[in-house]
Amino acid sequence: MQGSNKGERTLNGKGLRIGIVQARFNADVTDALAAACLAELETLGVAAEDIHHVEVPGALEVPVALQAMAVRGGYHALVALGCIIRGETYHFELVANESGASVSRIALDHRLPIANAILTTENLEQAVARQTDKGRDAAQVAVEMAQLLASLK
Repeated sequence: MQGSNKGERTLNGKGLRIGIVQARFNADVTDALAAACLAELETLGVAAEDIHHVEVPGALEVPVALQAMAVRGGYHALVALGCIIRGETYHFELVANESGASVSRIALDHRLPIANAILTTENLEQAVARQTDKGRDAAQVAVEMAQLLASLK
């Protein structure tokens, strides 16, 4: 089945419950990520009342909120939104690596799709260039993976 239906996927978010965790750090970028994600979820048929959107201080806090949502249950997929911009210290690598690994671990531990749209960029310009597409992509990934996991039950 690998490679089948390539380019022929139909995404339908009707009836799906989606949790979104958004980091506030670099808020201009994360607000744009969230706006694009929410607009795409609506386009895909996810009802506004089926979306639970919370904010946390930064990218390192995103996994904690995702884990709480996963433990709470009731979601078909989750979305991680954040923006980490390289600075002059090692902190960038620490935050990028730890947040990414933690998001993946939560998805695997809970068998719950998590669309990871925590941007890791060299500068603000790169983040701004990606914010809309990555927000939209996150919504599509969440719906597609929710549909896939439902079909594998």
